[in-house]
Amino acid sequence: MNRFDLQSRLDEVYAHFPEAERRPVIGITGNYDDLACKLAEGYYKSVVAAGGVPVIIPPIADEHVIISTLERIDALLLTGGADYNPLWVGEEPSPRLGGINQERDLPELLITRLAYNRQLPMLGICRGIQTLAMALSGRVAQDISEIRGAEAGVKHSQDAARSEQTHTVRVERGSTLFGIYEEELGGCEGSQPVLFVNSFHHQAVSDCGDKFRVVARAADGVIEAMESSEFKPILGVQWHPEYFADGLPLFRWLVREARAFRRVHEMHDRILTLDSHCDTPMFFPQGIHFERRDLKILVDLHKMTEGRQDATIMVAYLPQPTENPTAFADDIFDRIEQIVSGNNDYLAIARTPADLWENKRRGRKSIMLGIENGIALDGKLSNLRHFAERDIVYMTLCHNGDNDICDSARGNATHGGVSAFGEQVIREMNRLGIMVDLSHADEKSFYDALEISAQPIVCSHSSCRALCDHPRNLTDDQMRALAAKGGVMQVTLYAGFLRTDGEATIEDAIRHLEHAIEVMGIDHVGLGTDFDGDGGIRGLADSSELIHFTRHLLARGYSEEDIRKIWGGNFLRVMEQVQQASN
Repeated sequence: MNRFDLQSRLDEVYAHFPEAERRPVIGITGNYDDLACKLAEGYYKSVVAAGGVPVIIPPIADEHVIISTLERIDALLLTGGADYNPLWVGEEPSPRLGGINQERDLPELLITRLAYNRQLPMLGICRGIQTLAMALSGRVAQDISEIRGAEAGVKHSQDAARSEQTHTVRVERGSTLFGIYEEELGGCEGSQPVLFVNSFHHQAVSDCGDKFRVVARAADGVIEAMESSEFKPILGVQWHPEYFADGLPLFRWLVREARAFRRVHEMHDRILTLDSHCDTPMFFPQGIHFERRDLKILVDLHKMTEGRQDATIMVAYLPQPTENPTAFADDIFDRIEQIVSGNNDYLAIARTPADLWENKRRGRKSIMLGIENGIALDGKLSNLRHFAERDIVYMTLCHNGDNDICDSARGNATHGGVSAFGEQVIREMNRLGIMVDLSHADEKSFYDALEISAQPIVCSHSSCRALCDHPRNLTDDQMRALAAKGGVMQVTLYAGFLRTDGEATIEDAIRHLEHAIEVMGIDHVGLGTDFDGDGGIRGLADSSELIHFTRHLLARGYSEEDIRKIWGGNFLRVMEQVQQASN
């Protein structure tokens, strides 16, 4: 074919067009020099070779441009270049500070923070790793000599060709970086694996902060690579892999993560994601702003949007004792309705599963209402109808103390299970279409309620006692009994219910979920975060990170149908059954 024959090339394109794979789009930050946005060819050619579509992002600090850009890319590649101005982190310039590029600093710090909030995969190269540190609470040395040992150690700039490897870095086993280069590093048994790299930097990361962990260092201890400590697909390297023939694995990793990110986003368009328990109303007295990204709370409109979360059940939590408990709960529901009314283009109250799907179709997030602690009834059965008319979908019978309905897992066995009044409450909840929630109940109350209720029950935020021996968690026998009656257990993200020692992470939550699936089956599990009620763990710290739950489930081989059930399908099945049985 004549290489100048345009029509032949067009015919070739259209011959493959119907079957063309949608390749992930990789946004690449452009350098700036001589009134021009520039990009070295190694970056975009490496992205193409790895199977991605490169798009250059110019250094523009306009937030509307940045947000619109992030909505259209699947991953972010932060490129190399000049030093950062230390004033961005409150430091005066050192005499050893190199040339800075003020045109790039703010745009790249902004886009990195916003990409982090949106959970985009990121790869930082040279200046890019420093961007990650500067934007996400790390520290950068203005000159490598400020790092102890570096001045008398490795030469961190080179006169040789960029494709020449001039020093080594030691890589941590078990890291993402090690996994990317496992074939190359696999022969380093008995010693720390070593990669050969190039070096063209003047600044260096001196402290990666709590969002990252160091995974490679030079011989003099200078940080050469870091990756997310929060189980996110974020990685930074100090060298320039785009100049190496064997640098392609890093770009393949980024493209692979971008493809997974896009798949998760598309799945969240099709399924409905419901968190069955959050305590955000507890923070109302602090003057929260649900319409903003409010640092005081873990669930707000922005975080729900960033995490692709469709709905949450906000509860009116009542401590014991509470004066005028019915009015107390009503005040919380009034505040929730005010928040929804003030943001009704984006938020709506939902009462039924059909409401949730309609809100999703209209592009609105949903809030459902629940009660945590049956003392809200103030001992009056008639108040159940009052709360049913306020559209609550469930009531947790008790909290951390026995009440007039039943005994608590943290109580004193006052009634020996469900009280006579509690039996009336459960039957009335069945009649009114309100789900019975047995999180916080003791074992005897649990089994009593299972026997009394004519409808399936739920545990809106509980985990597995077999993995974490806490009285708030369910035993395997309880879980089997719950499933046998058609009920659902929602794994919670409260650290103390996931492990008895050490820091709880997303891996612990998945472990509890998978144990529950093994015991109960895929039709009886879900997620109830307990956000803003001390819930939140590394990797699933707030609503913005909930998309990682789906990402991890996909990586472990769960089907879309499985994930749909886990992400609310099972809980909504029970809700619909309970509501349809009401009279």
